Amino acid sequence: MSTIALTEETFNSTVTDNDIVLIDFWASWCGPCRTFAPVYENVSEDNSDIVFAKVDTEDQPALAGAFQISSIPTLMAIREGVVLYSQAGALPEQALTQLVQAVRDVDMDEVRATIAAEQAAAE
Repeated sequence: MSTIALTEETFNSTVTDNDIVLIDFWASWCGPCRTFAPVYENVSEDNSDIVFAKVDTEDQPALAGAFQISSIPTLMAIREGVVLYSQAGALPEQALTQLVQAVRDVDMDEVRATIAAEQAAAE
């Protein structure tokens, strides 16, 4: 699957309607973003069951602000509505492939139990 562009209007439905969503926050003037783009596209083609999305931070400043994106490219991995990974910097193809597998391997029952315990402790 090729990458899709996310906007404020499509963000929530994309994240809630898909199990795994990877998001590349980028801008056209960003050299590292342009270097990372073909790597991101290649890995997306090998993982057609995952949504690979892009947020143009110039075109969608509210989305970038909502996630406190201060450096680009920033890659975010969301699984079942939970942000599992968010880090600035372009990854080489092998590292991105490993990240995709790591996101697949996460025990989401354990993650939800941890979140519930943290929320209970905060009350």
